[in-house]
Amino acid sequence: MTQPSVEVFTRADGSPIRILAVDDEPSLTELLSMAFRYEGWRVFTANSGLAAVRLAKETKPDAIVLDIMMPDFDGLEVMRRIRDDQPDVPVVFLTARDAVADRVSGLTAGGDDYVTKPFSLEELVARIRALLRRAGALRAANESVLRVGDLSLDEDSHEVYRGADEIQLTATEYELLRFMMRNPKRVLSKAQILDRVWNYDFGGQANIVELYISYLRKKIDSGREPMIHTLRGAGYVLRPAKGT
Repeated sequence: MTQPSVEVFTRADGSPIRILAVDDEPSLTELLSMAFRYEGWRVFTANSGLAAVRLAKETKPDAIVLDIMMPDFDGLEVMRRIRDDQPDVPVVFLTARDAVADRVSGLTAGGDDYVTKPFSLEELVARIRALLRRAGALRAANESVLRVGDLSLDEDSHEVYRGADEIQLTATEYELLRFMMRNPKRVLSKAQILDRVWNYDFGGQANIVELYISYLRKKIDSGREPMIHTLRGAGYVLRPAKGT
């Protein structure tokens, strides 16, 4: 799975980067969605060309990851229709490893980059970030500092503050908090947290998540308005405290 990048970027207005991932394999779009959300991006997925064109018009994505082989019409036609509405949106094509003609056609038709299946999520994320940077769609979010309300986390120094108070965290607590701060206001399931923070399935020992959430609460929320909330049956969410 993709590892968190040092830089954190947003759109020019401070809102999350929007990515449209298009592939006719739901398992692949789900994998892409999880990887992109870990970057703090807002992700939209489509499993057909028609759905992709509709979503692009509704969401105005900052970049599109697009499979060339689609069930209704191919990725080149999808790009053409989307570019009628958004002429400058960067497009990264997904192609089969041996489909040289597809890659040439995609780039000739105006695609910005391509990756071959199977591909590295880390490489794909890096390519998207490079395209967004070139397109001028990115704004560095105060160097390496993540902020949610009055909570801040410096990814370079590993310093964490709630207001003016410095908070000391263990390595695992830090990774858990960083994951939650990269996904503010988003409900994160125990399975997602296990996969991203511990990088493997504990085989039914999801109570380890509950344990570390309780550790974080004692350090982050104790004596303050809570930021970490439990949604029973769904997972956990980090929200700014009211008034911050």
